[in-house]
Amino acid sequence: MTSADRRRDAVARIIRTRRIGTQEELLSALAAAGFRATQATLSRDLARLGARRVSRPEGGTVYELSDGVQAGTGGLGALRGLVAEISANPSLVVIRTHPGSANAIARAIDLAQIPEVLGTIAGDDTIFVAPSGGLRPRRLAARLAELLGTPAALTAGGGARMN
Repeated sequence: MTSADRRRDAVARIIRTRRIGTQEELLSALAAAGFRATQATLSRDLARLGARRVSRPEGGTVYELSDGVQAGTGGLGALRGLVAEISANPSLVVIRTHPGSANAIARAIDLAQIPEVLGTIAGDDTIFVAPSGGLRPRRLAARLAELLGTPAALTAGGGARMN
């Protein structure tokens, strides 16, 4: 996990456990938790986490995260249920989705800037995911299955297939 992922995890934890109304309050809480960040970095983290400001019934606003957003994944958790299968061969990972969902999932993977992902190509219901560097596609398939909430199973052909 990168330091940016750890910081975003801390931001999500703070937002979920405290009423935070401003970025200044959040920066202060982050500093108390041992993280240093600029306002610009915090703004990018909040956008990546899908944080939004909501009005409180008693007045004022607070930051909130949707239930499906997982810190450090760019909201991939919100796409749970749209993936039918994840498999891998020696070169790449293939994700099969419900019809019309591939572009949204591929975009979320790209926006999450997962270090193990070099890039994605999406059709209507299929995504090709290229692993970065020397990473094994099977390992990347397992990581994506974890992030997308898809249980893992192995195929006889040596590749990984997640159903």
